[in-house]
Amino acid sequence: MSPDTRRRRSTNVLCLVAADHFFSHFYYLVLPPLFPLLREVYGIGYTELGIGLMAMSLGNTITAAPVGIMVDRYGARTILISGLALAGIAFMLIPVFPSYAALVALMTLIGIANSVFHPANYAILDALIPESRMGRAFSVHSFGGYLGTAAAPVTVIFLTELTSWETAIFVSGAAGVVMAATLLVFASHIPDVHQTSLRHATPTGDRRAGTMQVLFSLPVLLGLMFFAMLSFAEIGISDFGVSSIHLIYEVPLTSATIALSAYLFAAPVGVLLGGWLADKFPRHDVVAAVCMVTFALCLAASALLNPAWSALIIFFAIAGLASGLVAPSRDLMIRSVTPSGDMGKVFGFVSTGFNVGGLLAPPLFGYLLDYMDPRIVFALAAIFGVFAAMVALATGRAGHKNNGAHRAPANR
Repeated sequence: MSPDTRRRRSTNVLCLVAADHFFSHFYYLVLPPLFPLLREVYGIGYTELGIGLMAMSLGNTITAAPVGIMVDRYGARTILISGLALAGIAFMLIPVFPSYAALVALMTLIGIANSVFHPANYAILDALIPESRMGRAFSVHSFGGYLGTAAAPVTVIFLTELTSWETAIFVSGAAGVVMAATLLVFASHIPDVHQTSLRHATPTGDRRAGTMQVLFSLPVLLGLMFFAMLSFAEIGISDFGVSSIHLIYEVPLTSATIALSAYLFAAPVGVLLGGWLADKFPRHDVVAAVCMVTFALCLAASALLNPAWSALIIFFAIAGLASGLVAPSRDLMIRSVTPSGDMGKVFGFVSTGFNVGGLLAPPLFGYLLDYMDPRIVFALAAIFGVFAAMVALATGRAGHKNNGAHRAPANR
């Protein structure tokens, strides 16, 4: 394959995986903006709704690492398309079966389906993107996901105001099915990652580390912990921001959604800037730590200073920018400690850190909203942001001490 042909193919694939990553993040925020309405629909509290989100994370947690191993062993293409289609269909069924038991069951199924995105997408990108453009490629991939996060509350609230909550959720699911069909149409552009990984794998005669040795190395375990702390911090504002603002400022859901959008739409901008920064500045752990400290300071100010409405929006925008900036450096930090050919399993494994946060954070923040001052939601999210910064630095140190576990650049 000529360099120009390879570049065009890598660009096409990057657009496809960024588009499917949009739905991975979009689906995490379809329901939270509707929590004040769903409390009345199901006759439950925020705690029970948080348990519904926990079910989604539980399904993802159980299957993420096995799916990563399957991606490395069998390829990513079919697994990716199937997962996206399954998630979309499950969302379409939520308004069809409007009971709390059905909601929990379908959210679990959505979590299982959502486990395919990170291991499949990162393995595909690693197989095609040249080393010199990897930071920017990861940033475009993350941009798709963060854009999905930003678009979900606005889209769902708009469709609900225009039609009904049932239609809003059904249309959200149908859009994912359409995206899965698009991937199927352009499946020939997506490489067989398994065969590509074998081509880039360690040369014959060198023994690669076993799966357990790779996954339970100290840098990878610290990466898992970093993802968990990051998840705790971001869930506090992304999943419970609308409800918290609604209670603190006593404003309508539409106004609360606009305030949260300052955070959500600043994040994709930060992601694109973060890709350039990640390619220029190799200390990815330091970049991640500085970004998370900035994030934490903005949320702490929002919780402790009782800011005016305009100041709150500024704090949220800066926090969102910092949250986006961290993403490419976060991904390259993990890639740097991943052996060649193990991208699927490692990213599947460390992504369970997101799910650990998704399991524990929603009931915790839901309880705070039900029984305590909603400002504590932002304060606790800030504390987890500081923890994330500390773990990022520890991950970087552990990686430097384990040079033998570092991933040798592939010959591209």
